[in-house]
Amino acid sequence: MSTMRNARIISVGTYVPETVMENSDFERFLDTTDEWIASRTGIRQRHIVSKELPTPASHLGREAALIALKRAGCSPAEIDGIICATFTPDYFFPSTACRIQTELGCTRAFAFDVGAACAGFTYALTIANSLVTAGQYSKVLVIGTEVISKTLDWTDRSTCILFGDGAGAVVVAGSETPGRGIVSSYLKSDGALGDILVLPAWGEKRTMQMKGNEVFKHAVRLMTDASEKVMAAAGLSIDRIDYFIPHQANSRIISAVAEQLHLPAEKVVCNLERFGNTSSASIPLALDEIWAAGGISDGTMALFTALGGGLTVGSVLVCF
Repeated sequence: MSTMRNARIISVGTYVPETVMENSDFERFLDTTDEWIASRTGIRQRHIVSKELPTPASHLGREAALIALKRAGCSPAEIDGIICATFTPDYFFPSTACRIQTELGCTRAFAFDVGAACAGFTYALTIANSLVTAGQYSKVLVIGTEVISKTLDWTDRSTCILFGDGAGAVVVAGSETPGRGIVSSYLKSDGALGDILVLPAWGEKRTMQMKGNEVFKHAVRLMTDASEKVMAAAGLSIDRIDYFIPHQANSRIISAVAEQLHLPAEKVVCNLERFGNTSSASIPLALDEIWAAGGISDGTMALFTALGGGLTVGSVLVCF
């Protein structure tokens, strides 16, 4: 196979469960209000998988991938690989990516999961870019899918109000078009800060635990730094980007990072109000809205930035 010059995102697809949980729903069992949640997080509602009919991450990811494939005009047989970012897998193994592979019928594809929590989509996208630009593969599905509601302590107001379930997928394809595709990426991890945001795999308390103030402080610092570094690697100034699409964790974090980067509000994409924090699915969910509204055209420049447990941070600069 000949070496591909660039790796382009040629489509996006998303999927969220039908059940919507409003902030007011928490008032029935927590000491909180709609206004308290919205004022501190920017969230008004989130989509949650049904408790009566439990839905695994692979199902959400498959549905998002089907839409992405259709929009790309690509059959499952054309896909060379599936990289799935998730911290809520169906099983420890087989991987969620392998489950999605067989459900889609991508019989030629390799499949594996990436564990970088909320930064998972940027990590998976970076890996796909490397594989495609190396000429090893032509088309790779990158999926972020989460059923975070299954990991929450619903008596813990500091965590359960923040998260939603959902999935997003993009098709990354090799292209010879100069200047188009994934321009640069930057990844960083700091395991010394891992204890501020954790989800234990063993023991009695297997629910998410977070030191919110610490997460906020490091999220602003690291997401700003990663954004600056990915722009520097591309040799571009921040004012060149058309859209800043950060991980949708908290409106205060998004605003603080945008302020640090001196980005005007009209360039900052935020749909947190309707979806909450969907972890690895949040960036493709936000991208899908911009694309559907006609905001993505030839030459549009977008900057993705995310921070997740680990700590992990990733930024990807894309020219569509």
